Amino acid sequence: MFPLLAVHVLLLTFVYPAASCMAQAGSLLALSKTDHTLAIVDPLTLKVITRIPVGQDPHEVIASSDGRTAYVTIYGGGSLHELNVIDLITQKPLTNVDTRPLFGPHGLTFVNGKAWFTAEGSKSVGRYDPATGKLDWSMGTGQDRTHMIYVTGDGKKIYATNVSSGTVSILVDTLIPPGKFAPPSAKPREDWIQTVVPTATGSEGFDVLPDGSELWTASSEDGTISVIDLREKKLKTKIDAKVLGANRLAFTTDGKLAFISSLQSGDLTIYDTRSRKEIKRLKIGHGAAGILMDPNGSRAFVACTADNYVIVVDIKTLEVTGHIDVGGGPDGLAWAVRH
Repeated sequence: MFPLLAVHVLLLTFVYPAASCMAQAGSLLALSKTDHTLAIVDPLTLKVITRIPVGQDPHEVIASSDGRTAYVTIYGGGSLHELNVIDLITQKPLTNVDTRPLFGPHGLTFVNGKAWFTAEGSKSVGRYDPATGKLDWSMGTGQDRTHMIYVTGDGKKIYATNVSSGTVSILVDTLIPPGKFAPPSAKPREDWIQTVVPTATGSEGFDVLPDGSELWTASSEDGTISVIDLREKKLKTKIDAKVLGANRLAFTTDGKLAFISSLQSGDLTIYDTRSRKEIKRLKIGHGAAGILMDPNGSRAFVACTADNYVIVVDIKTLEVTGHIDVGGGPDGLAWAVRH
């Protein structure tokens, strides 16, 4: 039999590292469209720590790379023009950024120290620099309802879905050599080259495989999943997934599974990315939207907008293990990791 002290040491060895690993994972951020709040959720207890007021129609949220600041798009169906900036340390609003002339900010990500967003009402993507407090770049897509966005880690490629046009925009930062009429001292200029890939009307939620090889986007109109080869910049195949009302699509951290939510059916459909076959369909409510993967690969969080809760799904068992009350009409979800 172990002495009592030895038992305590063993308990500390096994319990504390697990708790420490979870603590390092950060905080879950969840928007309530009905309450106009951003909830900060403890990932261990799944309890709301606080709720911070945001603008009148919040849709997406992202945290800065250091986990100290959150950004919220105020959408208004393409008519509004605001980014809310939240201090996650003091848990208070910092400032509101007027995005005009870019209207309808929606999809959002944070790369290379800047917040990148779609501007649906202006058929554009834009970028906000926190260091200067200004919008420092934008580009039009010429496509209808430019909605969700993904930016590669080097900030050189942008992928965006265009819901009503039924396309994906691939924007690549390119250096263009001086023209023949340029002065001898002229240097190459930066230009963004767009490739538009047809998918299906209603293509909205999407994700990129961890190895960067493919982009998957689901159509709310016909329920198909379009798979794009990102190296060839071409449609590779379509999967008749029957995910009518599809809203968001997200890969697990290892890229083995794709989760697709539906606002129409309330189902969470799960696909194997290698076989491209459906492996499970969970009935999780009456309408599901935002999806977020736990960085440690163990859980998925899904916003059940119509049911006013966020569910927790165990990635191994693919079963619902919990519900979180973050406010009415939950949608955008993000992870804030403090550095």
